[in-house]
Amino acid sequence: MTHSSTTNHQYQFKDYLKLVIPFILSTITTPLLGVVDTALVGHLPNPAFIAGIAIGTVIFNTIYWLFGFLRVSTTGFAAQALDDCLLLRSSLIRPLFIAIFLGLIFIIFQKLIFCASMHIIQPSQDVQHYADLYFSILIFGAPFVLINYVLVGWLMGISKVKAVLFLQVFINLLNIIMAMLFVWWMHWDIQGVAFATLIAQICCTLVGIWFIYRYLPKTKQKIDIKSILSWQSLKGVILVNTNLMIRTICLLTVTNHFISIGSTFNTEVLAANAVLFQIHYMMAYLFDGFANASSVFSGRAKGTKNIQLYNQTLRWSLQACIICPIILIAIWLAFDTAIIKLLTNQTEIITLSLQYQSWLMIFPIVAAGGLIYYGVFSGISYTSSIRDSMLLALLVWFVAQYFAVPVFGNNGLWFSYILFSLGRTLFLVIWIKQSKRYVLL
Repeated sequence: MTHSSTTNHQYQFKDYLKLVIPFILSTITTPLLGVVDTALVGHLPNPAFIAGIAIGTVIFNTIYWLFGFLRVSTTGFAAQALDDCLLLRSSLIRPLFIAIFLGLIFIIFQKLIFCASMHIIQPSQDVQHYADLYFSILIFGAPFVLINYVLVGWLMGISKVKAVLFLQVFINLLNIIMAMLFVWWMHWDIQGVAFATLIAQICCTLVGIWFIYRYLPKTKQKIDIKSILSWQSLKGVILVNTNLMIRTICLLTVTNHFISIGSTFNTEVLAANAVLFQIHYMMAYLFDGFANASSVFSGRAKGTKNIQLYNQTLRWSLQACIICPIILIAIWLAFDTAIIKLLTNQTEIITLSLQYQSWLMIFPIVAAGGLIYYGVFSGISYTSSIRDSMLLALLVWFVAQYFAVPVFGNNGLWFSYILFSLGRTLFLVIWIKQSKRYVLL
């Protein structure tokens, strides 16, 4: 592909949807890992199993979301580098090096990470025991998960959506089959769930490497690995991603604080919140599919300095912000009880989940803009706006939960989370007009 052909190509909304639909199908499978884990243990007799999985999932969300920029930024950099073979290779090699290094660090400091998490969340001894069983196995998947972020991000950036879709569906089908085998047939309970997920993560990395080998452009130009991995080069990547990391720290602070406050009520409320939060993740990852597509097109716009394409991407993103919540609310109104019963068969947890489920109808309305425009801005590397909007939303969260939780309990907790999500959207759209100059930099 030449520079001129990229610049002159007139993209249509159907081109956007061609990316969106496979990205939705692929990203929606990511939270399915947590949903499957929750559903499998949710049908076992001990409520502490669900709570243990919830705690373990929060720890891994903290670890992986903190470095989720590896996927997001790799997508943006790859999309911007489509016309430059060497730059395209560099956009893969640098984050891969960082991913492997970070994954090994997590394994080395696993005890410190778990103990610190328990100190913050402070669950009951019973719940902590099951969380430890889950965590001590799944932590060895850390390097593979981070490598998968980079591989998937790079494949997304070059629009290899079929490969991305295959990877995500493959890891989930493998996880589901093995988890059923380990939990229902071999009766390994939580350990079985963890081993199934770990094996799926490793297999996904191996298949992902094969896809990279297939799609990495061949060149006779010498690849200078020493130069690509020099501190000067890596520092540039790290600095660009610092704002995305701050964004994630804000998000994880809220998520962990949410779980921590919920655990002070009782185990049943914690379990009900865990079920609803898994459903909320499914909604968020649906939006993430649109964000990924927006990131690819805004990255192309920046790589070719095509302001018309960027304006089109903004319009498509706005349409998604309107259409998606309507679809999600309709699905939830039709199937709310059925969806909850898929995740647990315990009557008390089902009742509590239905008691608080109305908050999930509000979430997609208030969160759509923040989740989708995040993709637009990350694609053009305009990450300071993402950072600032999240810091302001975090302030809203702390103020809201301080006043609402003591008065309204768990409803106050969910109300505070809705206000945080609304803040993410309102504070981010402020920078849309200013973002256009970053396309031409």
